[in-house]
Order: sequence, then structure tokens, then C-alpha cells
Amino acid sequence: MEKDRISQHESVRKLYSRIKKDNISNVWDRYEAQGGGGDPDKRCQPCQNGTRCDFCSNGPCRLDAASDKKGVCGIGADAVAIRMMLLRNIMGASTYQYHADQTIRTLRATAQGKTPFEIKESGKLRTFSERLGMDVSGSDSDIALRLCDYAESEFNRKYNEPSEIVEKLAPQERKDKWKELGIFPGGIYSEMMLSTSSSLTNVDGNYVSLALKAMRLSVAMAYQCQIVNEYCQDIMYGIPKPHKMRVDLGVLDPDYVNALPNGHEPFLGFAMVQLARKQEWQDKAKGVGANGLRVIANIETGQEMIQRWEMDDALYGFTGNWLAQEAVMATGCVDLFACDMNCSMPIDPLYAEKYKFKLVPCSELVSFEGVEERINYEPEKAEEQAAQLLQMAVDNFKERRASVEPVTNLPMKEAVVGFSTESFLEMLGGSLDPLLSAIKGGTLRGVAGMVSCSSLRDNGQDVHTIRVVKELIKRDIVVLSMGCGNGAMQVAGLCAPEAGFWGGPGIKGLCQMVNMPPVLSFGTCTDTGRIADLLAAIAGALGNVPIPDLPVVAAAPEYLEQKATIDAIFALSFGLFTYVNPVPTVGGAPKLVKLLTEDCKDITGGLLNVETDPAKAADAMLAHIEANRIKLGI
Repeated sequence: MEKDRISQHESVRKLYSRIKKDNISNVWDRYEAQGGGGDPDKRCQPCQNGTRCDFCSNGPCRLDAASDKKGVCGIGADAVAIRMMLLRNIMGASTYQYHADQTIRTLRATAQGKTPFEIKESGKLRTFSERLGMDVSGSDSDIALRLCDYAESEFNRKYNEPSEIVEKLAPQERKDKWKELGIFPGGIYSEMMLSTSSSLTNVDGNYVSLALKAMRLSVAMAYQCQIVNEYCQDIMYGIPKPHKMRVDLGVLDPDYVNALPNGHEPFLGFAMVQLARKQEWQDKAKGVGANGLRVIANIETGQEMIQRWEMDDALYGFTGNWLAQEAVMATGCVDLFACDMNCSMPIDPLYAEKYKFKLVPCSELVSFEGVEERINYEPEKAEEQAAQLLQMAVDNFKERRASVEPVTNLPMKEAVVGFSTESFLEMLGGSLDPLLSAIKGGTLRGVAGMVSCSSLRDNGQDVHTIRVVKELIKRDIVVLSMGCGNGAMQVAGLCAPEAGFWGGPGIKGLCQMVNMPPVLSFGTCTDTGRIADLLAAIAGALGNVPIPDLPVVAAAPEYLEQKATIDAIFALSFGLFTYVNPVPTVGGAPKLVKLLTEDCKDITGGLLNVETDPAKAADAMLAHIEANRIKLGI
């Protein structure tokens, strides 16, 4: 494959060459092999159009809206396409909720003194609990336990019982709109049941109804799964604050024991760092001939970690996003790959065998063919389990170092990470006024919340994302980045103040004046809710401006999977102009396409925009921002 179809990043391209030389199955060659007619992006047309259904024994059915060819049951192409989207959203919501459940379990055990963690942010514990209308008397542990009880009770509300969490946290204007549309949700578990039951054969065949149910589920997910999850993690591990972090594959040194927590949950990763900072564990590593022991942050688990804790010799740096996974393993520098709930590839055992590292599932969700050894995370055993994992890494070092030739001299740079609503305000002097003044005065035209994955569709890893973001900052649109796309920004150098060079005159000047990057690293895909909370604060500071009227857009230049699709639907529900790429699998559903790309503006205020050209995509986002600036008189 051409280098631009492999990756934006030099380090990953270099490792691709090694993988090819070693004749190992890899994501790039597997992607190419799925293409048809010599085109790596070509797929089965009904599948690519979202008009194939195999739910019942009368199928698979292939539908065609143009000729009014329906399924055996009589369902149309538009309903089939959105039903599949809704089912993806249910998977995304349930995975986000799994993470939130684990966070609440961990906070409860921490409040009871049963974990190696502590309540680091007493202030946030109290302010968040107050926002939820809770009693904040007593000790931090008392309040934390009440918060856990409250969250679990809210998760389990019936779908016909309006969510108190959404009522307490969402902007009034949005709540009124959701109630008007009948999409104000109940508890997340019953909302998933409602959506799943609606997707059964011969139940809901109305594409508008299914689209509204997808929006309803997304609202429950954003406020109950994402905001509760991230704010409770802040309470235990610290509010993200800007600091420098080493990034890219050069953080992997073959002469160290390298333990990599991988996935989306940071619990065991943080526990490993706490142990690795103790001299006894450094001595254990040196005892087997290593220079020391390092925990290397990886993918979204790594993002959760590096946003909150500063780098040192124990938490040494961050590698990259999920599409760099095989490249990371092929460096020959990995001793332990500890896999929690998400983003560990089924092919990983092949790499573990070839490059001699321990591959260990750390969640009951994760399983690999041929891998029997596992450690299922339990909050009360977090320190013990972290010690087991680190010991595996130490014990692995001698064999790995003796039998695998490492790839060295890989790139490494520094990125500024750790932005949050609180740290953003702190950077601006305690209020949103400097940001609002920059927007009102035109120094900044607006804000783009980029919640993106990384995909090989149409481009190599992160290629399209980098191009779109450069086009945005060139137009003086500041970018708040989350998800695997955030890893792309960090490794590509766009999360450094000097990257203001790529910006327009307004961003260049602001980056120099405040010493900030043009792209602010806001964390993982789970931080979508955090951004919604920030936008609500901006809307309030501007005089309770409706969310759809803000000079703000959402962007997913390389969405990948089920968590991404529900993030996009939430952005539409929230009233945002939402750019997505690659083209979603709804092209064969013309009524649905019209609903999402045109009619939605008159329903929720949101609008879906699809564009494969980076400059045209940025132009469309800027046009929306400029129209809203005129509407606001700025």
C-alpha cells in the first residue's frame, strides 16, 4: 500500500515495513484484502448502503429504495438503515455504561478504603453532588457513597420515569426541546431495553420513530454514562490539568521492562503506575537486567491516564491510538499488554507469540482465542492485580530481550495534554470571558469539538483527521480533541504551542499570547459529555443562547465503530452541526439521509454533514459558524 494509505505517522510506517518483512498478518493488508475489484474501499453495495437485513430466516434481504424493493416483512430501506444504526448505538451505549458501572464500583470501594486509590478531588465531589441535588454533609467518603447510590439508582430508572441526572445537568433549552420531541430519557438500562425491543423484526418499521429513539438513547448515554463516568474518575484520579507528555513510539525503550495497559478503563493502569513509582519495583526490573520499569500509556486507557497524571520515569509516555496497536507490538519492546474492556484486537495473540510479550485480558468482556491466562479487574484487588501484571512484565524481560531484535530510533516528541472545563477556565484566568471576547472580537471564529476514532476507510491512519484539523485551525477555529483522534493530534505535533504556526492569524496570535496549542487535548471518546457540559456553560455565559445558535461544530473525521455512532447521534440531539467521515452506511436510505442532513435542523437544531474533501469539510463548518455569528450579532 502507498504510505498515505498506511499512516500519517512515520513511526507506524516504519513498523509496517518490519511487519511485512516478518510476514505477519496486519490491519492494512487485511483491509486491502476486503476490497473488491482492486479497490480497497469497495464493499458489497447493499451493505455499504445500509440496506441489507438478515434478522430473520426469510433473509438476508437486499432492499432498494429507488425501485421500492422492500424486505420480506415489508420494511423499507430507510427503516432498515436506521435500525442498524440504532443497534450500533445500543452497543456503544452499553459499552460506555459498562465503563461507568466499573467507575462507580471503584469509587464505592475507594470510599470504603478497599482500593489503592483515594478521593483526590474533594471539591469536585462536592460541587458535582450539589449539581445533582444531593446532600453534601459529612465526610468525603460519606458523600462519595451517596453519589454511588444515587448514580446506580438513576441508571436503573424505568424508561417512563424521566432521568433526574439529565434534568439536573442539561441546558433548559435542550430539555424543553427533548420533552417536546418525546425523547427525554429515563434510566440508561431501560432505554437500551426500549431501543433493543424496538429493533426486533416486525416491531418498529418507521424510520422517523427509530431515529428519535436513537436520539433519546444518546441523551441518556451522554449524561448518565459519560458525564458521571468522567467526573467520578476525576474525583479519584484528579481533574485533568495541562502538562507535557512524551508521545509516539519512541517512548518504547527495549532496555526497560515496558508494561502497557490498553483499552478504555484506567483503573489497573493507575494502580500499576503507583507500584512502578516504588523503588522495590524498579529494583525488581534491574534485577533481571533491565534499566528500570516503565508503564507506557496506550490507546484510550492511556489517554485517561496521561490527561490526569504527569510524566516521570514510571509513567513514561504515550504511544498512539488503536490503529498503531500492531506497530507498537512489533517494536520488540513490549513485555506486557494488559487489555481492558475495549480496543484490543483479536489478532493480538499472533503478535504476542512472534514478539515475545505477555498478553493478558483484564476484563470479563475481553477474550482471545488461545489465551487462557487472565485477570478480571476487581476494585478491591486492584493493587494485588497490578502487582501480578507487573511481575509478568518483569519475568518476561529476559526472554524478550534475548530473542527479539527491537526497532529503535523511533520518533518521540512532547504534547501538551490534560485540558478539562476546570483547567480551561483556569488557563483563561478563572472565567470564560477571554474566550468569549476572542470569539466576539473575531480573533477566533468558533470552536470545533472533535470526537474521532481512526479508520482506514479512504485514507491511511489519521491522514484525513490531520488534514481536516489543519484546515480548521487555518480558519481560526480552535479544536477541542477527544478519542483516538486525540492521539492522532498529539503524535502529529498539533497539541503543542508551536503548532500555532499552522493556524490562521487569530490562532497564531492567541497561541503565542497564552502559550496554548491550537488543538486542546480533552481526552477520550468518553469525554464527549464533558464537552457538552462546557458548551452548556458557554451558552449560559453568552446569555442562555440556544445550543444550535452557538459558533460551534462537532467533527468526527474518522469515525470507526459503535461508540462513535452514538456520539454523533448525541451531537445531533444536542443541536450541533456534525461533520462525519467516512460516508455512513445510510446512502441507500434517501428519506433517512434527508432527515439527518436537512430536516433535522428544524427538529433538534442539529445537522449532519458528510464530505470526503478536507478543505470543503472545513469550509462547511466555517460557513455554519459564520452564519451563527451573524445570528448572534458578533
